Amino acid sequence: MQKLLEIIDKQIEFNQGKNIFLDQPSVSLRFINETVRAIVNIGNLNNESVDFLLDYITDKVLQEFYRINQYYTFNNQAKSGLREIYYQLFLKIKTSHSSVDTISKNHYQNLKLWLKESNGFAEKIYSMKDEIIDPVACSEYSPDLQTKILRIDIKQLSEPVLDIGCGRQGNLVNYLCEKGIDCIGIDRFSFDVPSLINSDWLEYHYEKEKWGTIISNLGFSNHFKHHNLREDGNYIKYGKTYMDILHSLKIGGSFHYAPDLPFIEQYLDLNKFKVEKNGIEDYDLKITIIKRLR
Repeated sequence: MQKLLEIIDKQIEFNQGKNIFLDQPSVSLRFINETVRAIVNIGNLNNESVDFLLDYITDKVLQEFYRINQYYTFNNQAKSGLREIYYQLFLKIKTSHSSVDTISKNHYQNLKLWLKESNGFAEKIYSMKDEIIDPVACSEYSPDLQTKILRIDIKQLSEPVLDIGCGRQGNLVNYLCEKGIDCIGIDRFSFDVPSLINSDWLEYHYEKEKWGTIISNLGFSNHFKHHNLREDGNYIKYGKTYMDILHSLKIGGSFHYAPDLPFIEQYLDLNKFKVEKNGIEDYDLKITIIKRLR
């Protein structure tokens, strides 16, 4: 099994950063020989092992798409669709009399159609790009910088704390936990520590009146703004999730985020929520702190 996981990693690394929307012969998206041999031999595995492999490769492929463009979003239906693509790929290689080149071409065509359906803006962006795509910049900032930007006073921090879009390393969550603060973070990455949870922020169950403080630095609100500006953006779902987040605050709790969201903040009931906005030194954006009053 470990050998199969290594081959999956090697296959994804081989195609890393290649433009799936570039319909030219020079595009080198293809299967490596180890991948074909491994899939042919999958018949020797039981159903549980095959399911594990499908889950593993689905997660790895999603992580690669996220690496390329942090604004890609995949709901549960899209994730299930991706898993089905790889299930069908396994079947094709095992049972089809078609050549590997034909199976490979059809597979990447299926991936392209899947990406167009789940993130329609991708084709517009990348159809005229080069063979290798430069990832959209996405950085993780130090705890000191994040607390400064978000105007968080650790000594006065109301618990528990939720970091939405904590990043692969969970820098701020780890820092707060080391300070003895009850804190967890959510993001789309796979984690191996209990304080960091793999979850899409649009799918996460925030609960009612649970959190003392919620924070999100260049995470949720950055993506909300992006979707609000896109013609095909999922701004309705983001708006509903935004309100779910606010109602998951305890009375007196606060949501600290950057950038600000003036297009929705203007409609908040000021009898229920206090809105504080501040500029950020050396940055062309603002931070918002929403405090729940009742």
